[in-house]
Amino acid sequence: MSLYPILYSFRRCPYAIRARMALAYAGVDFELREVALKAKPAHLIEASPKATVPVLVLTDGRVIDQSLSIMRFALECYDPGNWQAGWNGDGRNLIAQTDGPFKQSLDRYKYPARFGLTAEIGRSEGLVFLSDLGTKLACNSYVLGNRISLVDVAIFPFVRQFAAVDPAWFAAQDLPHLHRWLSELIGSDLFGHVMTRYPTWCPGDEPVIFPRFRDRVPAGTNGQ
Repeated sequence: MSLYPILYSFRRCPYAIRARMALAYAGVDFELREVALKAKPAHLIEASPKATVPVLVLTDGRVIDQSLSIMRFALECYDPGNWQAGWNGDGRNLIAQTDGPFKQSLDRYKYPARFGLTAEIGRSEGLVFLSDLGTKLACNSYVLGNRISLVDVAIFPFVRQFAAVDPAWFAAQDLPHLHRWLSELIGSDLFGHVMTRYPTWCPGDEPVIFPRFRDRVPAGTNGQ
């Protein structure tokens, strides 16, 4: 058993990104095991038979294999900026829309051949959600107000992935507030920290203890 919680992760996975951001923000020490999704290690499958990342194995053997649950676990450990304030009715609804209909549109946009569709269909569907999000951001710096919350961190990795499918098209959309919000989060120190590249983990490797994001970061993603 590791001296630290073990996080099975994949660097570019939006679910894993939001889990790593919450853990790093809360200053939770953990052992990072970067996995190859085409060759998932037996240890991951043993811990969570659904074999999707992220999976957090605690030192007492408990397993948390849902990204939002990992986020909330981290924030229960330490939450200097009160990110948990976003875990309200509006926040949960926005996350559900992101993880449900928007993620489905994103998949249809990114992998249209899988669904027998054109990319434009998924893109148009996703744009409806993004336009609504942009309207919210026209009034506030962040999704639920003028302070960042777990809702922003839970949603933005999926918006980032959507934007990356066709960056020129996305940049041309008249969504200035959404562009500002996304650019700020992508440019944050916290996001940069959790996107550090690590080699794929293999049994027997020396443990990679994920470095802390500064020392108990305060409210904002840039430690301000």
